[in-house]
Amino acid sequence: MGTRGSALALAQSGQAARALEALHPGLKVETVVIKTSGDLFGAPPPQEAKLLPQGAKGLWVKEIEQALLDGTIDFAAHSGKDLPALLAGGLIIAAYPKRADPRDALVAREGLSWDGLKAGMKVATSSLRRALMIAAAKPEVAVVPLRGNVDTRLRKLAEGQFDAMVIAEAGLGRLGRGEVARERLDPSVMLPAPAQGALALETRGDRKDIRAMVGALDDAATRLCVEFERMFLAEVGGGCGAPVAAHARRQAGGVLMEAFFAREGETAGKRVAGLCADPARREAFVRDLAAQAKAR
Repeated sequence: MGTRGSALALAQSGQAARALEALHPGLKVETVVIKTSGDLFGAPPPQEAKLLPQGAKGLWVKEIEQALLDGTIDFAAHSGKDLPALLAGGLIIAAYPKRADPRDALVAREGLSWDGLKAGMKVATSSLRRALMIAAAKPEVAVVPLRGNVDTRLRKLAEGQFDAMVIAEAGLGRLGRGEVARERLDPSVMLPAPAQGALALETRGDRKDIRAMVGALDDAATRLCVEFERMFLAEVGGGCGAPVAAHARRQAGGVLMEAFFAREGETAGKRVAGLCADPARREAFVRDLAAQAKAR
């Protein structure tokens, strides 16, 4: 199993490995840590990201996907929200295990809540998507950049470098940080990134044996909703640094999806929603929703 080497990547890929070993007695999954271009050099400027085949997100998966194609690894574990809209040729997502909570969470100094945020308070985030939504909902607060792993971010909060921060709920859960006080934000306030909270297990399309083994972890409900969200990401040209959000959920036999898109340089994007009564017609539905989001 190939994975990045961050604490979160190792935690979530380890969960997938143990689940596979439990399903297939006698199986032993070896973890191969792969440094990606993104790990080594960080994100490029938006103008450079546009020229990359998979956009900026591709820099965090390129070396892992190459290892799959070379046969160095048998499958890869990714955070679904970090996957570019287009996979490398010959690769597929064999499994989306059951999704964790896709919501974002507000982690704040003691006694402070989302409703209690006041003018001049500093709210930190590493995401342009979150920054735009914070600014739209709380225009009086100051949005500041946030860097570092979860422990570093929590230390900065404790030191008073900012009043609150917005991070993914799933990340805290997978890192075993259930003791951290936080307020889970409703998608009506903070719409999640496409596939947030989902783990994606990628294999070569021609390795039927590995596909079958890994595919045993696939959760049909998670796959349905994540595929809607990733289709929207692809339709709006996501992966090049543009802020994109999408959240799909089953409703009345169909799929209700809310989505958000902002062009590079926009200080406010456009939010859209719709119900796809027949999931078999998802492509036309998502294409129409993306057209609405891009219209100005």
